[in-house]
Amino acid sequence: MPGLHEYLLFVAAGLLLNITPGADMLYVVTQAGRHGLARGVAGALGVFAGTLAHITLAIAGLSALLAASATAFALVKYVGAAYLVYLGLRLLFSRRAVAPTTAADAEPAPRPALSAVFRRGWLVNVLNPKIALFFLAFLPQFIDPAAGDRMLAFGVLGLTFNTTGTLVNCLAAWATVGIGRLPLARAAGRVAERVVGGLFVGLGCKLAFDSSA
Repeated sequence: MPGLHEYLLFVAAGLLLNITPGADMLYVVTQAGRHGLARGVAGALGVFAGTLAHITLAIAGLSALLAASATAFALVKYVGAAYLVYLGLRLLFSRRAVAPTTAADAEPAPRPALSAVFRRGWLVNVLNPKIALFFLAFLPQFIDPAAGDRMLAFGVLGLTFNTTGTLVNCLAAWATVGIGRLPLARAAGRVAERVVGGLFVGLGCKLAFDSSA
């Protein structure tokens, strides 16, 4: 496409970044592990929508304003950090349903609505200002400065990165569900939830107190 250069290198670099676990992937695999593949995919789509919002803001120039305004950046950063801590505490203190002792006692564990899982995934990404700065710093390196329509090129790169990231998150959800069928997976799942909860709290605190952010 005119305006782009080293597109395949961009895709390869983007995939390496996509498979690096972050708050978005942790959220997706947690939903898949607790509530099944459909919730994991819903979380991945919510993350996709949140990233799409950042791409739209970057194209509109609002991300540049966010980068230039210390007050606006700090506000979004602290709100996002608080939300990550909130999600982490929910995982740390949530209780899984106790395994039924008889078939008559067996009842499916309550599952959140797909829309709720989607919405939380959207918030995980849309409240992270570092994503906006990432797009502003990373994507322009693969856009020809002499291109006539750089915003179109920016949008193509953003959608490419977002699409590959969503595919990676969906694969991670699928793998999590498969692992969940293995023996002792239930006990391991409880431990994993606590670990992920702690990671979310840690990520939120890091985002809030990181002076370089």
